[in-house]
Amino acid sequence: MGALLSQPFILASASPRRIDMLRGMGLHFEIVPSDIDESPTPHESPQHHVLRLSREKAQKVGKAHPRGWVLGADTIVVIAEEILGKPADRSEAEQMLRKLSGRAHEVYTGFTLFHGRSEKVSSRTVKSAVFFRNIPDDEIAWYLSTPEPYDKAGAYAVQGMGAFFIKEIQGSYTNVMGLPLCEVVDALKEENILTFC
Repeated sequence: MGALLSQPFILASASPRRIDMLRGMGLHFEIVPSDIDESPTPHESPQHHVLRLSREKAQKVGKAHPRGWVLGADTIVVIAEEILGKPADRSEAEQMLRKLSGRAHEVYTGFTLFHGRSEKVSSRTVKSAVFFRNIPDDEIAWYLSTPEPYDKAGAYAVQGMGAFFIKEIQGSYTNVMGLPLCEVVDALKEENILTFC
């Protein structure tokens, strides 16, 4: 009994959060990071940005592995129309946390399923709203001294030590982690890739 993938399946990401979430469902898959340029293009909306990157990631890996389905995903934090990706260093991480402190922001994830041989594409975006408490200086300094902020969009991890910054989430919790599992499972079932038995 369990969740079964009916075809070869590849995750085009080295994200530990995405890997853990899919493995937590009992799924077996290959991991092939895509390593694409994630820079935004001028005048690109958050929805278009994450959708474009998820497609580029899935298609790059899928064209090299055409026999199976590939899942590509991209997650960003947006506050006052500014996209916050992964911080480059401690200074940038601190700037991000100070912007988020005491305010609401949105988390967008785009994900794409791509089959290289048939060139079939299925893409979606999911948005969640996150509300931060006011973060005191000592907490910011402590958090920046840990490794956690530096490989996360917006410089925090909802499932890690940064969880106590968060007062409320509206929408998908797993989306804030980096992969909206509810919507991903629906998409996998629609494409007859995933079955439960």
